Amino acid sequence: MTPGAIAIPVGKAGEGSRSPDFLALTKPRVILMVLVTTSVGFHLGSVGAVDPLVFFHTLIGIALSAAGVLTLNQFFERDVDARMARTRSRPLPDGRIQPAEALAFGTTLTLAGLACLAIMVNWPSAMVTAITAASYLFAYTPLKRRSSLCVLVGAVPGALPPVIGWIVARGEFGFAAWVFFAILFLWQLPHTLAIAFVYRADYACAGLHFLPRGESGRDSAGRQAAASCTALMAVGLLPTLVGMTGSLYFLGALILGAGLPTCGLRFASGRPRMPGTSCSPPWCISPRFSPSWPWTRSASDPCWPAPSTFRPSRPLHVGITSISALRPASHAGAAPGRLDRLRFDWPGGRPLLGLGVHTALLTISLLPIR
Repeated sequence: MTPGAIAIPVGKAGEGSRSPDFLALTKPRVILMVLVTTSVGFHLGSVGAVDPLVFFHTLIGIALSAAGVLTLNQFFERDVDARMARTRSRPLPDGRIQPAEALAFGTTLTLAGLACLAIMVNWPSAMVTAITAASYLFAYTPLKRRSSLCVLVGAVPGALPPVIGWIVARGEFGFAAWVFFAILFLWQLPHTLAIAFVYRADYACAGLHFLPRGESGRDSAGRQAAASCTALMAVGLLPTLVGMTGSLYFLGALILGAGLPTCGLRFASGRPRMPGTSCSPPWCISPRFSPSWPWTRSASDPCWPAPSTFRPSRPLHVGITSISALRPASHAGAAPGRLDRLRFDWPGGRPLLGLGVHTALLTISLLPIR
């Protein structure tokens, strides 16, 4: 370097377009799940003909808001992500995106999404979306470093998308909207606890408190997961009991929902155990393990099991969400209660939209979680 030269920091390895890095900040697969649950609320809340333009603007507004919130979340947690092996390669901790860029990008997306909902859809949906964003960024995100109560707090914004969809369709809150909220709220508790158990060493290195502290914390997490799974089985039947769905949904929710308490109890009891280790993973709630048992730790990183040893997958209850898109015959003006009178098309006679929703719901259940 010649005298007086100024060193200018540059990104990694001369890479061209950074569009994939900005896209990674938005977590597209999480956005897809948000859009699916919003669509279910809109689908079941619709009565009569549906305005496809309103539905389109709803999805755009929700997608932009969710993308912005998820980007801002990574901005706030960039120091935590840098300490965890599974997240240190993300664009911010890896230096491919600068913090100021992420802050501007996330803020712009969030405000654009809220403006789209307020102007093109309705004010109630924009207000609930704003509450979702605020609770996620300013309650759940900082609480993760302080208390395991973050699991409960974080389940609130995660359960609001179907409520937003219902509000768009009906223009008001209703009991059915809170049934959707309760189902997703309870679903997230065992889901989050199971993932936190799998990644507990990495989370501990980063100072995140998803599990109760101490050795007894694992037992407490198991009991909480089992209780949530049991409550979810009962709440999952409410859509039929209040007349929103038909007998086919009830049957599917009963069969699939009955499997969750079994998994939760096995999590709580510490069985089955991984061969050659004292770990008792809740494998039937969230993680899907490869045959490479037992777990091994990476020599280069004592806080992280070898990445090839497991991959998380969606919990069993996603199947119930898939069936929840089925509408009873009463929505079509026919007598309810017949399995052969369920309508699988979108309200207003748009079967392709309905088929798209069902296909997306089933696809979501096969996507891995990171």
